[in-house]
Amino acid sequence: MVIITKGAIHEFSKRQPRATQPLNDWFDKTQDADWKDFKDVKSTFNSVDFIGNDRFVFNIGGNNYRLVGMIHFTIRTVYIRAILTHREYDGLNAVGRLNSL
Repeated sequence: MVIITKGAIHEFSKRQPRATQPLNDWFDKTQDADWKDFKDVKSTFNSVDFIGNDRFVFNIGGNNYRLVGMIHFTIRTVYIRAILTHREYDGLNAVGRLNSL
């Protein structure tokens, strides 16, 4: 898969250094993947959830962090829309803003 906005990983890692290795692991697995549908994503990352509007949430680092990605299967592209702590994610989820990321 092609991953757009790897800079988001670097920026988040500056704020949350413990997230660096798990995010890099996610990046490597995703880059090596050839996903055609949600079932393929699920086979790579069992804990991924589809939240609508082409957005998927990945649990990162033992569920300490959440990566929200927009996946366009037809062009094999993942756009990193946000990387959040679990608390930040819960706050956005509570007000229904995840699908707009």
